[in-house]
Amino acid sequence: MGGISEKKSEYFNKLRTYLDEYKSIFLVGVDNVSSQQMHEVRKSLRGEATILMGKNTMVRRAFRGFMSEIPELEKLLPHVKGNVGFVFTNGDLKTVRDVLISNRVAAPARAGAIAPKDVFVPAGNTGMEPGKTSFFQALGVPTKIARGTIEITTDVKVVESGAKVGPSEATLLNMLNISPFTYGLSVEQVYDNGQVFSPEILDITDEQMTEYFLSAARTIATISLAVGYPTLPAVAHSIINNYKNVLAVSIATDYTYEGSEAIKDRIANPEAYAAAAPAAAAASGGGDAAPAAAEEEEEESDGDMGMGLFD
Repeated sequence: MGGISEKKSEYFNKLRTYLDEYKSIFLVGVDNVSSQQMHEVRKSLRGEATILMGKNTMVRRAFRGFMSEIPELEKLLPHVKGNVGFVFTNGDLKTVRDVLISNRVAAPARAGAIAPKDVFVPAGNTGMEPGKTSFFQALGVPTKIARGTIEITTDVKVVESGAKVGPSEATLLNMLNISPFTYGLSVEQVYDNGQVFSPEILDITDEQMTEYFLSAARTIATISLAVGYPTLPAVAHSIINNYKNVLAVSIATDYTYEGSEAIKDRIANPEAYAAAAPAAAAASGGGDAAPAAAEEEEEESDGDMGMGLFD
């Protein structure tokens, strides 16, 4: 008993040390993960992260004991269930996450295992003798005999995603040398600086964040202007709209100020601005015409002089 208590105390101390040392924790699922895979992941994360496994009851008890000093652990406590482990890190969360989920290995179907995806048996020659045709028929797999061997005529789904793999399905897949599943660590939740969130958040880019922010600001400004409630995103629109109203009042009355003077002059003397526009266009667009005309006149003059000499 003394040895067990000592081990628990050592585990609690290690867990508390990691909580003080690291600001981020990945809660990872370790179903069907072999010890060799865990070893490879530890090697890949050396210097970047530390993996700690433990019984859920012991981890929950430790967290409850630490909550008086680290109250944020209460957010992580409901997720400590199932076959999970903890990865502590101060590194870039997305980089560490990618390392965690990259180490996956193919595995054969085992009877009783939960299928993480649909499993299909592809059409094609199996190379098996015709005596095993009844086995395929029992599973509803269409076959025919071709060149003395069994050939599957169409692709067939033999296991549904989320369903248990039956003994017959497992036997068939193993006979066909099909390893339909891949197993590795899966990131269930992320704890970072006291906040717990889904790992999908790590895939949001800066561009997406900017777009979400601008979209939210536009929505707030629209609602604010519609109901007449002042908000920061709507300030610029309110100022512009009010300035337009002031300008409209100035145009409609005899009151003139610096900002409305030019506009009122345009309204009062439209012919002056209409005449100025073609003149400006001619000055900018016809600048090359004068030199060309001068050149033509010069050439004509030279020609006349030459004809006069020969006469």
